[in-house]
Amino acid sequence: MAVAPKQSAEGNASKISRKRVILWVSIFLVVVFCLAPVLWQLLTSFKINDAISAVPNVYFPSFDQLTLNHYMAVFTGHPFARYMFNSAFVAFCATILCLATGAPAAYALARLRIPGHRIYVAGVLIVVLFPYVLLFLGLFEVVQAFGIGNNYLALIIPYTGRNLPLTILVMRSFFSQLPKDLEDSAKVDGYNTVQMLIRIVLPMTVPALVTTGILAFIFSWNEYIFALTFVTRETMKTLPVGIAQLGAQTVFEIPYGPIAAATIAGTIPLILLVLFFQRRIVQGLTAGAVKG
Repeated sequence: MAVAPKQSAEGNASKISRKRVILWVSIFLVVVFCLAPVLWQLLTSFKINDAISAVPNVYFPSFDQLTLNHYMAVFTGHPFARYMFNSAFVAFCATILCLATGAPAAYALARLRIPGHRIYVAGVLIVVLFPYVLLFLGLFEVVQAFGIGNNYLALIIPYTGRNLPLTILVMRSFFSQLPKDLEDSAKVDGYNTVQMLIRIVLPMTVPALVTTGILAFIFSWNEYIFALTFVTRETMKTLPVGIAQLGAQTVFEIPYGPIAAATIAGTIPLILLVLFFQRRIVQGLTAGAVKG
């Protein structure tokens, strides 16, 4: 009589261990699938030209096939540091403007009784879903009309306008989930709407501000079409444009090594940014899933 429960326990243990093995194998395959292009780009940035163009491909280069010349060529032969500064400055300014204007707008749509607020929310959602490439010609006419070509404003303003609808939608969802009791208590204490937003509401939504800010920063950092068209001065080009215009010694040669090195160097600031705000990002992504 005691044999059956023992066999049942052994069967359940084997099923659990089998599921665990399948789970970890699946996780490993997903990680490899996501990181394989990054690892290949990293190896390409360190391989010599002969190893890059070798047939069959050199997946695991030896020590004598590794070099730092690609990174040296990027930083010495081109104003790569200037490109990174331009991208960082434009992305930072656009992000600050998005948060400074998007947070009050989101709070107004979430808390204040504005006539036709549903129409405003629907309009913001439509702008988010609208392909920004189709806005290119209109923005180009605006840049020409105001004479801000070859100026940081030619990138900061479009980036702010493009990221603003997403910022409003994300922040509005967070403001809607905050308990109104705190705001009612603040009104009793004499706070007006602006004071209540700055001193009480915004400190409670720091994870949401960080999450939306990083999303806006990454978009502005990686944007290419606007930066290619609105800015043509060499000293004001951003990182994606500078990488795309890396040239080789001959017309028939593609500089795979320098392009890979520039890509890796341009991605490192974003990785450091995400790692630094990792806790805030996780809080911002998970807070919206729980209704407070």
